[in-house]
Amino acid sequence: MDLYMMNCELLATCSALGYLEGDTYHKEPDCHETVKDLIRYLRREDETRDIRQQLGASQIIQTDLIPIIKQYHDDKPLFETIIRLLVNLTQPAIVCFGKVPKDKMFRHYFLDVVSYLQGYKVAFADEEVWTVLSRKLYELLQLDWESRQEEDSLLIERILLLVRNILHVPADPEEEKRTDDDASVHDQVLWAIHQSGFDDLLKFIASSDSEQQWCMHVLEIVSLMCREQTSEQLARAGQGRSAGEKAQDELELQAVRQRELADRQAKIRALGTRHSRFGGTFVVQGMKSISDKDLIYHQPLKEISQVSFDREKNPKRKPKNRQPMKDGDTTRRSTLSIRLFLKQFCEDFLENCYNGLMRTVKDNLVRMKTQDHDETYYLWAMRFFMEFNRVHNFRVDMVSETVSVRTFHFIETNLTNFYEMMLTDKDDITSWSRRMHLALKAYNELLMTVNAMDTSKDPAVRDSANVIKSNIFYVMEYREIFLTLLRKFDETKQPKTYLKDLVETTHVFIKMLERFCKTKGHIVVQKKRKKTKRRKRTAEQGAAGPPEPSEENLNTLWDGLSGDLSTFIQGEGELPQDVAPFDATLDTPLEEQRVQAMISIQDSLRGGDPGRALATLRAAREVWPDGAFGSADISQEDEFMALREICFTALPRPAPEPSEENPEPEDEGAGEAEEEEIPQFNMTEQDFNFQDYIRRFANPQMLKPYVRLMADYRTNSAHINHCIAKMLHRVAWDCKMEGLLFQISLFRIFQRLMEDPAGSSYSELTKFAKYVLGRFFGLVTRSAPSDGNGNIFPELLFWKGAKEAYEMTEGYGSYQDVRKKKRGGAEWSPDEQEELVQWYNRFKEEGGEVDIVDRIRQNFSDPNKNRQQIIAQLVFQGVVQDRSELKRKKRPRQSAVWREEEELELQELFDKHKHSDDPVGDIISEMTEKRSKKKVVEKLLALGLVSDRKDLYKKRRRKGGKKKDKEEDFMLDDEADMAGLEEGEPVPSDAEMDVQDSSDSDSDDEQSDESDGEEETVPTLLKRLQDEGLGDQLQWIASGLERTADDRETDESGESVPIVPLTEDSETAMEHRTFQKLLKTVGLAPPANEQESFWRIPGTLSAAELRKTADVITGKEAADDLPAKKQSSSRYKALKELAKKQGKERKRGKPGRQEEEEPSTASKSGKKRARQLDSSDEDDDESITSGSSKRSRKDSSNNDMEESMAAEDKPSEEAKVTKKALESDSDSDEDNVPLRQIAHARRRIESSDSEEDK
Repeated sequence: MDLYMMNCELLATCSALGYLEGDTYHKEPDCHETVKDLIRYLRREDETRDIRQQLGASQIIQTDLIPIIKQYHDDKPLFETIIRLLVNLTQPAIVCFGKVPKDKMFRHYFLDVVSYLQGYKVAFADEEVWTVLSRKLYELLQLDWESRQEEDSLLIERILLLVRNILHVPADPEEEKRTDDDASVHDQVLWAIHQSGFDDLLKFIASSDSEQQWCMHVLEIVSLMCREQTSEQLARAGQGRSAGEKAQDELELQAVRQRELADRQAKIRALGTRHSRFGGTFVVQGMKSISDKDLIYHQPLKEISQVSFDREKNPKRKPKNRQPMKDGDTTRRSTLSIRLFLKQFCEDFLENCYNGLMRTVKDNLVRMKTQDHDETYYLWAMRFFMEFNRVHNFRVDMVSETVSVRTFHFIETNLTNFYEMMLTDKDDITSWSRRMHLALKAYNELLMTVNAMDTSKDPAVRDSANVIKSNIFYVMEYREIFLTLLRKFDETKQPKTYLKDLVETTHVFIKMLERFCKTKGHIVVQKKRKKTKRRKRTAEQGAAGPPEPSEENLNTLWDGLSGDLSTFIQGEGELPQDVAPFDATLDTPLEEQRVQAMISIQDSLRGGDPGRALATLRAAREVWPDGAFGSADISQEDEFMALREICFTALPRPAPEPSEENPEPEDEGAGEAEEEEIPQFNMTEQDFNFQDYIRRFANPQMLKPYVRLMADYRTNSAHINHCIAKMLHRVAWDCKMEGLLFQISLFRIFQRLMEDPAGSSYSELTKFAKYVLGRFFGLVTRSAPSDGNGNIFPELLFWKGAKEAYEMTEGYGSYQDVRKKKRGGAEWSPDEQEELVQWYNRFKEEGGEVDIVDRIRQNFSDPNKNRQQIIAQLVFQGVVQDRSELKRKKRPRQSAVWREEEELELQELFDKHKHSDDPVGDIISEMTEKRSKKKVVEKLLALGLVSDRKDLYKKRRRKGGKKKDKEEDFMLDDEADMAGLEEGEPVPSDAEMDVQDSSDSDSDDEQSDESDGEEETVPTLLKRLQDEGLGDQLQWIASGLERTADDRETDESGESVPIVPLTEDSETAMEHRTFQKLLKTVGLAPPANEQESFWRIPGTLSAAELRKTADVITGKEAADDLPAKKQSSSRYKALKELAKKQGKERKRGKPGRQEEEEPSTASKSGKKRARQLDSSDEDDDESITSGSSKRSRKDSSNNDMEESMAAEDKPSEEAKVTKKALESDSDSDEDNVPLRQIAHARRRIESSDSEEDK
């Protein structure tokens, strides 16, 4: 049917509906069938939407359909059919065309459809029409779900869609020509909705649990009702302006007036004294024209600077894809009655509907029960109603559903997704940019709400706010998102309003974070650490293809496929036709092709293509009708279950044959495992430093958006200008990086700001501009070309990083000097530089597999130069172009297969060292090809050389009678504890006792180890660790000791401090055997038991001792001054000999001095007290009771003790020896003998002295 015939038929069809006579409409007898014919016409319209355009041109809605609804709404079949037609005719133009057409002709059709829709919206601004719709919707909602038919549900949905379509029609400001506080067409439609009571029905549907299926329609309608409003204006509607608002308006008006007066005066000064009609012709002396004569200028001039040659030139046009994106959001202030109506609607919606509706919508979004991009309505509602609640009457319970950490996660996820889609979907950048802007607004309002909760008078609300802030500040993604958004800002893809909201949101977040850090003092945050994991993959695994998915993954996959598969099985989808399960031209047998067909069906299902899987199954059923793919008359349910069984079954897949180009190697290492690197991210914790976080904003990529936005300071709000000034102030003042702001584009803005007649209105920006300019010109005055700062003015043309800004202000080359000092780098003399080059050239000529830097360190005159310093100096001198040239060559990874000669070598070494104390260590040290300890042990077990792993454990040598002596010392220690309590001496804490006990056990182990081998000194250990490249880790330990020393000068609590490694290199160093030996040697304590994970700095070490130890580790002092454990050996030996003698006396039946002084009951109670001090399971009350009973018993035996002390005329020999040892070691800085032994020894010496006096 051609266009002419279709026009005639459309006209005839429209005429068959009826006619309007006055206010009465007379319908034709076949009106119902005519409406159905119009619906059929719309189904057959082409891509130009010609039927829709012709019906819009005939104004069929205004002249026929709306009058029919008004008069014949009781005719249910006719009413339902007309509603169907209205929903179709009022569809948005963007839905009809799919997207805004780029073709000129189709764009013209698109605009025509939009103009017809705007005419429909004017016709629907009729209260009577909305009354009919409200009555019909009310009757349908009154029906219970049992009596409600499917037609009733369809009619409810169509009415809601019709309302959505009418409100979605965009406004035409040029046609309406409405100002603020005037009623536009959209306001008229809203007023008709309000007068008809339709808004109450919307609130009922939103609050009803039985009508949750319409939640997305209601949310969309509510968002369209408030599309031109701002929540702040609605919240303050009907309220008088405050004094602050009036003052702000007066300031803005005064600024505008000052600017107008300044412009008028500038125009007056620009005019000459002569009238414009007598402008005349001027000759510009000193400026030559094309000829050799002076330039002739035919315009009136006031100053010579007004001469311009650019007036006749056409400005260079910027390409369309590089132009800044324009903002499409328009807001206006409606008339007061509309604002009051919407304000009351929002109040009722918040109180009765918001939490329940948002919960239902969020559940539908998570379960993917909605259409594409429906999350935008959720984000809009969250931002709008939370802001309304915060400005109008803040109550957290009104918006409690969307104030949670999960909401932050939801918004952050969508924000990231929108940005990624904006980069990938280049045809729809504008839509993704608007969605991203909407998510950012929701994030901003969520932060503002949490900030308002923090100032609430209710302590429960403040506690909830602190919990939320603790979570969002802890997670790294929430802190990094603003850095990412600022860095990725692109004015061609994102409008300027987006940048304003981003700057404001960043300001709020930083302000909240700063206050939180000041309140808490010390916070721990999450940090992501990248770690590359090496996974072994054999050739057989690589050939076998992908691994079999787990049952859980298959269930998840099937849940996503079942819906589409059901659609294809029911015949509603189009199946692919290019499937061929059998190919007769191949030499492959028929059975193998059947197996390949089954595998092809499974691959299609697991690959997410159910249509191809179903087509392959049906095609294979025709080729093999034996029932393997189902019978010919299979039902839809059986076919569905057959495909499910194929998807879940682990089918045997034939191994692929090796290709001719890459034949399988025949050597022994062909099946060896190949390694592939898999990046993994491990989450760790670290202390948060707010100043370091702010320094990350001191970057040109972060500051460019702020400077770009500052250029529009006149149109920006006062709050936006404050946010800009605050961020630039943080960079210039807090971070001391004002050099980053020495940029010509920013200075031009400062110049405009200084010359602005209304500059007093921007006092904050003006003050900051004076500070930056003062710093710059101060730098200019004190700099000279001879100082290396002659390039300061050319530097203004470029954006600078931290390094360039520092060198600009402090001098070129100063940045590297500061970094050397921070890293502890030493100065290089000319002789050392020359020596370094000579050694490098010599070892490079000699070659070899040994690392060049290691050979230089072994032969260099200064042994304190570490590897990093040598490499940096070689690069600095230009001897090496890149640091990677001096990187250590990785050793080739050893084969996992043991060769025969290696097994024979292992057997010989085992026979040689099987009786040694450390058989595995001795074997590894003499092996030709080094292997890990685990591999060696496994191979020894596999060869049958040992039957149990315990036979290979490292043996500890113990001297005879040591265990017995320890038991006697333990008893003496118990008595010494009680003696200390009686005399009022301080008893060490449990933590100190654990550390000291572990130190004692470690010293015993070290003595047993050193008895077998040669004793290693601190310089030897330091030299070995420096050679192995652990100098940075030694510096880390030294800095930790210095920090602990500073703390102990102010806090003398004497608590042990754990050494927590925060980096991977530090963790590796703490596991290094030589590193651990050094820590033990300098007096640090290893983990005392299985409940401790870190090494500790004992609480017994003073600040001076810690600093001396740090100086020894860094090489500033000699190791001879270090108070190590071995230096107090004389005291330890004296106490040990004393314990041995008492043990021998006790063995012969002769009581010791402590036993002579106290009866046996006292010693028993002393043992009980010691057990209570060493145990954490007993109560303190029991310990105090035991001590008090011991003291009472001691008082009763004082007389016996005095008699025993008077019986002796002179002190014992062992007491003299002990006293002498203590006096000789009294000047020692470190005492590693347990406190209980010292207390006991002092007790014996004091008793000997008292005996001498007597």
